[in-house]
Amino acid sequence: MAPSNIGYSLREAGRHFKRNWSTVIGAVVTIFLSLFVIGLFVVGSVLLNRIAGDVEDQVTIQAFLSDGADQGKVDSLKAEIEGWDNVESVTYKSKDEALESYKEKMSSKNANDVVAALDGNNPLPASLVIKLTEASQVEDVANKLVADEDFKGVADNVEDPAQSVQYGRDTVRKLLSVTYYLRIGTVVLVALLAFIAFVFINNTIRLAISARRREIAIMRLVGASNSFIRGPFLAEGILEALIGSVLAIGVLQACVSYVLPRLQVGLAFLSFDVPGNTLAITYVSLVAIGVLLGLFGSAIAMRRYLRV
Repeated sequence: MAPSNIGYSLREAGRHFKRNWSTVIGAVVTIFLSLFVIGLFVVGSVLLNRIAGDVEDQVTIQAFLSDGADQGKVDSLKAEIEGWDNVESVTYKSKDEALESYKEKMSSKNANDVVAALDGNNPLPASLVIKLTEASQVEDVANKLVADEDFKGVADNVEDPAQSVQYGRDTVRKLLSVTYYLRIGTVVLVALLAFIAFVFINNTIRLAISARRREIAIMRLVGASNSFIRGPFLAEGILEALIGSVLAIGVLQACVSYVLPRLQVGLAFLSFDVPGNTLAITYVSLVAIGVLLGLFGSAIAMRRYLRV
């Protein structure tokens, strides 16, 4: 669409909007629904990935220490582990802290009854709590720890150090498998939704152009160039895409503003916070996708009526 043709194309697109408002509404609604579903799925995927990420962040390795372990050796082991790859931090948890942690996890009544039954004895061992940079590396780090000679000397179970290292192997494997397929599924489904949106938009615009095929034939007979004929249809496709994308963004923002806070109240243990920059990128992407779909949909739909 040449710059000199922009004004004419916009005026013609406006006239077609007035003359064929029902067709235009159909195209706008199609674009709106397609982009809204894509945006809704993207936001939902962001939330699911954040929840999965929060769960992954809670994956830690606990290395239980013997009651008679020399504190100097424990400190030396802690410093050694902190220098390993994929280790973010190492925290020493004393026997008293382990007991307090147990009481917090249990209900007050049960915890008090159990502590009272101990009669002042604390059977829980001290431990090193190892937090990782990547949850997927938990098994490698745990195996490295079990094989470490320094750890064998202070482990709670000296004869079988593996029994002194806990990280929920089966749970972690299932979690990593779920999050992996979730992220792959996100990419595949967004691509599929974009393709479906393109097909719907292309068919809608194709119907609109078919209804005006006589007008196109007359313009070709009087010598109008292909770019001159294309201009109004391309402008129409872009305008419809812009209107549809703005509507999709508006409804999506309403869902984020009103639905997510209510879900947060009902499910306080999960995070339903979507970062502002993520929303901004999503909204800009929806506009860009809408314009591209409208542009290419119009161009491809017109191939039947113009020489290429």
